[in-house]
Amino acid sequence: MSTDDHALPPEPPEPPESFEPERAAAEPATMGDPFHSSGAQPAGESPHITRRTLPDDLRVPWDWIDIGLLVALVIGGSAVVGLIIAMALRLSGVSIAALRKSPGTMSVLAIVAQMLLDLGVLAYLAAQMRLRFHSPFWRTIGWRPIGTGSGAFPYVALSFGGFALAMVVAVAETLFPPKHPLPIQSMTQSPHAALLFMLTAVLVAPVVEETIFRGYLYPVAARSFGIGMGIILTGTIFGLLHARQLWGGWWQIALLVVVGIVFTVARAATRTVAASYVLHASYNALPVIAALLSSLKLRHFAPLLR
Repeated sequence: MSTDDHALPPEPPEPPESFEPERAAAEPATMGDPFHSSGAQPAGESPHITRRTLPDDLRVPWDWIDIGLLVALVIGGSAVVGLIIAMALRLSGVSIAALRKSPGTMSVLAIVAQMLLDLGVLAYLAAQMRLRFHSPFWRTIGWRPIGTGSGAFPYVALSFGGFALAMVVAVAETLFPPKHPLPIQSMTQSPHAALLFMLTAVLVAPVVEETIFRGYLYPVAARSFGIGMGIILTGTIFGLLHARQLWGGWWQIALLVVVGIVFTVARAATRTVAASYVLHASYNALPVIAALLSSLKLRHFAPLLR
């Protein structure tokens, strides 16, 4: 019998240097997770929030560059929508100079233009989630059920919270009323503009604004500066971006910043945009209900609607 018959079996090859069995066992697999598809450290991550402690609702695949692109899209989209409406009016034989003599019609056109821009922004974000990040749109951008297993209670509580917040702000506004009519009040002078304004304030604006501010902006801000500063930054930007509608009412703008911060607190505490949406929609709904009960005199309540 040859000595080869008694040869020892070959030793198993040594694992690669980068293989760490303890680490591999400790960390869950992330295959198929859109937030970890690149395997890279989240961009702009705060030193206070490490990758291991980063909450799931802040693990988004976009960063400040994407937010900058969204801002550019909104600015460019505003110009494009205005051009489309102007061309449509010209093709219809409608004189823009004549329309300017009808504030009610101009208000309707302004609301329609805003709605078209809002739908365009949502379409852009949906396409980005699907085509670039290969992720479902609504869940990826933060829309999740509130308090899974809690039934309808969180939704009812937040609805009453929105009503209460609207009443508190209405009382606070009386402390320093604006000296002149606010720009937003001119948008509700005609019945058609008032009705369209009410519909968008309750049905459209909360969906779009919560998706953009609490769904798209807040996770990046909280990841970059910490949750507390992320809440303040998101709420402040929300309030200041409405300043044009409230120009001249500095106290009203300050109150809206506070409202934006409250909305963001709800988003951060529940980790879902659905919470801030319910709060936002009910906040806007109260003055609409009051307006309907007072024969559509919406101009008295318009400063509250966002």
